[in-house]
Amino acid sequence: MESSNIVMHDKKVIFTPCETYLEDDINSALEKLFQELGGLNHFVQTGQKVLLKVNLLMKKPPEAAVTTHPALVEAIINKIHALGAKVIIADSPGGPFTRSWLKGIYHDTGMEEVAARTGAQLNWNFEQQEYPNPEGKILKHITLAKIIKEVDVVISMAKLKTHGFTIYTGAVKNLFGTIPGLLKAEYHLRMSDVRDFCDMLVDVAQFVKPELSIMDAVIAMEGAGPSAGDPKQVGLLAASTNPHALDLACCHLIGIEPKRVFTLQKAIDRGLIPMDIKGLEIRGIDINNFKPIPFKVPITSRARHVPIPLPARLDAFFYKILRPYPYFNHEKCVGCAVCARDCPAKCIKMVNGKAQADLSSCIRCFCCQELCSYQAVEIKRGKLSRLLFRQ
Repeated sequence: MESSNIVMHDKKVIFTPCETYLEDDINSALEKLFQELGGLNHFVQTGQKVLLKVNLLMKKPPEAAVTTHPALVEAIINKIHALGAKVIIADSPGGPFTRSWLKGIYHDTGMEEVAARTGAQLNWNFEQQEYPNPEGKILKHITLAKIIKEVDVVISMAKLKTHGFTIYTGAVKNLFGTIPGLLKAEYHLRMSDVRDFCDMLVDVAQFVKPELSIMDAVIAMEGAGPSAGDPKQVGLLAASTNPHALDLACCHLIGIEPKRVFTLQKAIDRGLIPMDIKGLEIRGIDINNFKPIPFKVPITSRARHVPIPLPARLDAFFYKILRPYPYFNHEKCVGCAVCARDCPAKCIKMVNGKAQADLSSCIRCFCCQELCSYQAVEIKRGKLSRLLFRQ
């Protein structure tokens, strides 16, 4: 499977209204998206295998706005099948990349029902393979779920959400789910600085090169995303052949400045996207008169650095002492131990059936919050951080 680098530098982003997940609304919105992109048959041909890389972060029902909505997935599958191609639904979410773990996620997120209704396949291939990546900045070798390179077309279907570690998660970070299972925790540990981590995410996106990226922004998530935030009605679908451009446009949509999102900054540094929204070709909305829909952002976004320029060493010092930290609410904690099992730094232990963290070893990736189905992990800030970052 190979894609053109020219596609990954495309500056076109399409938006179209889609107020609900009702079949008529979704089909109408998709028709408009694909028409602006030259037709779905521009990306998918008869006889091909198409992998839909959806966001299946955890066992959550569609109405929680944590995962790609199954109604949208089903509508796209039907359109791909109409072209005579086959569809595989796939993701490697947080936790082990195993049949037992994925089976529950496929069921709870609605993907099992979608596959049964449409005849699409759920991915049960758990093989992984390492590939050379000489063009990578962080990853000179990359290990992927093998299925990614066994298909003809990859379509990424992200969910528009804020994120405790990277501030924003969308088309580029969705591709982190091509990294198999618990290897993602190793990457978090190796690249505990969010800037390095986001550089790695750009490496992954550039290697996978999805033919098309689609954003589920009908109902998005704000606040303590990607799993503990609040659903937010946006009423849009968006698409681009360039996942970096799609993320730049969506950050403008929700009022997050590109300089706050390191995946965007790293993409800008590499010349993959322009410095701001003015350099993109936006269709479907009048970007000059468009007022962003303000999103609540995680408190972590207000505690990265002090609000004045400092020498690198002093900046690193303040970054360390100002970092927010995970707080385990034992009234909500049910003792499932998922956070302890999947903690990249292995700093969480179960004591008397409740999670406790050694903050001296914590790398502040907030995977514990991301993977907690019971919202028992909260992110807190110290007094100095609250004083400096009042907004």
